Amino acid sequence: MEQKIIEPRKKIKEGFIGQKRIVLPPNIRKRIVNNPIVKTFYLTAIGHYPKAANHDIERKSGSKDYIFIYCTEGFGYINILGKKLLLSPNSYYIIPKNVSHRYQSHETSPWSIFWAHFSGDIAESIFNRFAEGNLTQVQEVPFVESRIKQFNLIYTLLEQSVDEKDMEIINIKLLNFMSSFIYYKEVNPDVYNSNSISKSILYMKKNLKEKFTVEDLAIQQNLSASHYLRSFKQKTGSSPINYFNQLKIQESCQYLYFSDMSIKEICAELGFSDQYYFSRLFKLITGTSPSRYKKLHKR
Repeated sequence: MEQKIIEPRKKIKEGFIGQKRIVLPPNIRKRIVNNPIVKTFYLTAIGHYPKAANHDIERKSGSKDYIFIYCTEGFGYINILGKKLLLSPNSYYIIPKNVSHRYQSHETSPWSIFWAHFSGDIAESIFNRFAEGNLTQVQEVPFVESRIKQFNLIYTLLEQSVDEKDMEIINIKLLNFMSSFIYYKEVNPDVYNSNSISKSILYMKKNLKEKFTVEDLAIQQNLSASHYLRSFKQKTGSSPINYFNQLKIQESCQYLYFSDMSIKEICAELGFSDQYYFSRLFKLITGTSPSRYKKLHKR
């Protein structure tokens, strides 16, 4: 039987339809680091890559700047510190400086990302606020339209001028933009307080093998099903069951990538009695089948 040859996908760093990208030249950066107003926190590059098929960047020696990546559509991966992290819609990650990494869009469901490289005296402190001691934790935030408008304003201002005062405005706005992610829990206590929904998500993560209904999860938090459902969607933008299934699929990706478990064994480990249902759900969320994912990513 003739063996089918799978062509490796073409790696693309940039050049996507509709992309936006600005990289500050050395002379502008030098001027910024001598400006007492913004030298503590400033951008060095910024961009938006919509539906970035075959996007693939590897820096074996890391970057001299921190890299912020916010995914709004599709999926992508960040390989860092021995982990393969999945970025899904409404999630973000900050890559620390001087750390080897690789990031790439999903093969069949490529991500759309807003990104920025940043540096400055407080950049490390900002990163530490994001990481909170866990350097390989992707953070999720509800979608807020004003963030996208804020990003577009920063980009437009940067296109128009790099004068000293304009750069001060741009970098102050950038810090505000980043703060809307990193401090979202603190400035939205009604949504991200240590409340019943936060506890429910933690409960889900600790019980991925179980099968829950909305009623089960609501009772566990001593809430009515209608109130629980409404609160959960307000916080996450998703229904509880869809969110729980996404957690299961994310965990299955780890098993497929790091273990020799069969798909049947993974189903049993994550509480799926129907292997075909699991496969359909996996493809719906990741854009590919479990067997193909394992073939492409098995270490």
